[in-house]
Amino acid sequence: MKYKTIVLLGTSHISPKSIRAIKDTMEEIHPDIVAVELDHKRLDALLHQQQKNYLSIHAMWKVGFKGFLFALIGSYVQRKLGKLVGVEPGADMLTAVTLARRNKIPVALIDQDIEVTLSRFSAKLTWREKGRFLMDIGRGILFKKRQLERWGLSDLDLQSVPPEQVITKLLAYMKVRYPTLYQVLIKERNVVMARRLVKLANEHEGKIILAVIGAGHEKDVLSLIKMYS
Repeated sequence: MKYKTIVLLGTSHISPKSIRAIKDTMEEIHPDIVAVELDHKRLDALLHQQQKNYLSIHAMWKVGFKGFLFALIGSYVQRKLGKLVGVEPGADMLTAVTLARRNKIPVALIDQDIEVTLSRFSAKLTWREKGRFLMDIGRGILFKKRQLERWGLSDLDLQSVPPEQVITKLLAYMKVRYPTLYQVLIKERNVVMARRLVKLANEHEGKIILAVIGAGHEKDVLSLIKMYS
């Protein structure tokens, strides 16, 4: 998706095809700036292949137990799915950063600080959502096939970015069943990323900015960019 000098590329964090798409897009448009859905902490963890500092016991006191536990579960699930396709989680972002640096292209980190996101998650998550979360995990374990069909994921190809209709359906489900998750993990971060991209475009007028973000953020971020410009 494009808006003036900003090109949004929606990716899956464990998709080999996303890595190929990043390489192809960079060769095609020759961006002046590469923006990625990362903050300094997550970039440092990816570059040094180290244990993520926001998942350490020490970090739990900063982000709260609920945010810490959610990040731990999310990281575990992504690693499991990544092993199925032979891709480390975050390989899409790492590819974008590596190619940019190799070609001496400036890199912009546009995501909200992970500790801010997880702290807000800990503060905002309701008891009702916690109960629903545990219930859905149980259903996923006991009735995996039925749950995947319910979410429209029975034929999902992990090698590719999910189709737009699947993303739309999942976001709509998340918005109703987990409003706090949607607000903190999607909506608030979309606002941060869109504002930072607009600021970047204004500061570098006429420059082509390639923004590599998760496919679930792409549509809303584009709308926000148009609104803030």
